[in-house]
Amino acid sequence: MKKIVFSSLTITSLLLSSCNNDNDPPTTKNLTLSIHGLENLGSNYVYEGWLMVSGVPVSSGRFTVNSSGQLSQTLFPVPYEQLSTAKAFILTIEPSTNDDPAPSKVHILAGDFNGNTGTASIYHTAALGNNFSTTAGKYILATPTDGGAMTNEESGVWFLDNSSGSAVAGLSLPTLPEGWKYEGWAVINGIFVSTGTFTSPSIADDNANTSQYKESANNGPAFPGEDFLKNAPTGLTFPTDLKEKTIVISIEPYPDNSPLPFTLKPLLQTIPANAAVHTVLSMTQNFSSFPTGSFSR
Repeated sequence: MKKIVFSSLTITSLLLSSCNNDNDPPTTKNLTLSIHGLENLGSNYVYEGWLMVSGVPVSSGRFTVNSSGQLSQTLFPVPYEQLSTAKAFILTIEPSTNDDPAPSKVHILAGDFNGNTGTASIYHTAALGNNFSTTAGKYILATPTDGGAMTNEESGVWFLDNSSGSAVAGLSLPTLPEGWKYEGWAVINGIFVSTGTFTSPSIADDNANTSQYKESANNGPAFPGEDFLKNAPTGLTFPTDLKEKTIVISIEPYPDNSPLPFTLKPLLQTIPANAAVHTVLSMTQNFSSFPTGSFSR
């Protein structure tokens, strides 16, 4: 009789337990990402999503992007309570190994939840915080680091405006948040050659003293720019002629993931074939390079 009672109690207990499990709330819920325009970061960096839960960033998972812009993963299981109460989503760029568990300073996209969905953009204050609609660029062709020899003037580009007779900053760019820098580029025969990184258009760029391409008479004016006069990269010959070549201003993660320009390129211009040296030329806004996306829970 005792064995029968025990068996009956056991069966009843299992049935009750089964009923309780059926009524338990789910422990996870999927965050779904749909993002376009991200680039392949190579093997040393990855993208990582973060949910802002009670003001604290909580990782929603990491992913990579292939050369076609496809995400390696679009569904991310997240603890149910965290995803249900999250107020915002932030996307960062992180080292693929030896990473700090907290988010890096390189925030590329962000957005607020509006109900169960949201739009991710670089414009959000938790990302770059600007739509770059006021960006503008002017530059001249000149090679001042050769001591004013007035030869090969079409082989240098300097982001300044000398139309008033005195040089002033040629770039109008918003201040970037920590984790980002601007970089100038000349695209010569399909090869991207950097003019240097900078954070302010009103001072010389970071490589003004150390550029391998400039001559040694001086470092050039106190604005971003570069003379391409020696030590050309493989496949190119310096001095060169920048006419009909493309000039680009990019926004780069810092530390940088690649020696090539990042996907964010707010300004560019192909130099006219009849461009005159020492004469101001203007760049064009290029917002089609900005990634966009959405997220849902």
